[in-house]
Amino acid sequence: MAKEKLIMLGTGCAMVTECYNTCFVIQNAAGDCFLTDAGGGNGILKQLKAAQVAYPRLHHLFVTHGHTDHILGVVWVIRRIAMYMLAGSYEGDFHIYCHDEAAHMLRVICDLTLTGKHKAKIDNGIYIHEIKDGTRFSVLGMDIQAFDILSTKAKQFGYRLQLPDGKKLTCLGDEPFNEHSRIYAEHSDWLLAEAFCLYRDRTRFKPYEKHHSTVKEACETAAALQCSNLVLYHTEDTDLAGRKAQYTAEGTMYYDGGLYVPDDLDVIELS
Repeated sequence: MAKEKLIMLGTGCAMVTECYNTCFVIQNAAGDCFLTDAGGGNGILKQLKAAQVAYPRLHHLFVTHGHTDHILGVVWVIRRIAMYMLAGSYEGDFHIYCHDEAAHMLRVICDLTLTGKHKAKIDNGIYIHEIKDGTRFSVLGMDIQAFDILSTKAKQFGYRLQLPDGKKLTCLGDEPFNEHSRIYAEHSDWLLAEAFCLYRDRTRFKPYEKHHSTVKEACETAAALQCSNLVLYHTEDTDLAGRKAQYTAEGTMYYDGGLYVPDDLDVIELS
């Protein structure tokens, strides 16, 4: 029987050039999709095409925050879906969930950059829903609760999602774990967390100055939260060929659950 899938459209941090910025799709058994973030440009269109995500099956998007590598690709998704709507090739509405600051940014960018006919679909088929800490909503029949990660940089939200089989998936965004998130993340079956670089490379990449974690800290967090599986993303891109093996080797020193270090377009079965 088909299961929900996590499709990693991108796995890199903001300034990567060898892979795409971190964003992903959760696809249900019927093939309908829920997108989280969209990277920093129209490369999202290429990634969605490569992942065989059909726009008519994409009706929900969660934006964690307003940094360029997460929000600018959203404008391209809006434009593409508006085009499908105008052509009569898209049934239903497209829903975007984000906090107030990200919602304002999206509206301003769309107003300044999209044509009139595409802008006209916003609030008329394309809806931007402002969420707050603790907001609950449903996507593809799955319950989601959003939470403020209390970012030290820009306001940022993560979420906890309950899969159809009752398992729990928690997206922590792209900053280190904050105790405020414990009630959402603890005992997760799937924890999605950033790991900017290897702990041994912390002097070289300076993750703490950028408010990021190393593999070691992300894995220690997953172990302390007693999470069954951990997916690491939002990394540097200096050695993509060796990243999976190197990150896994360091991570398994601190975490004995299921550890995933995906490449762009990798698919993880959420069973």
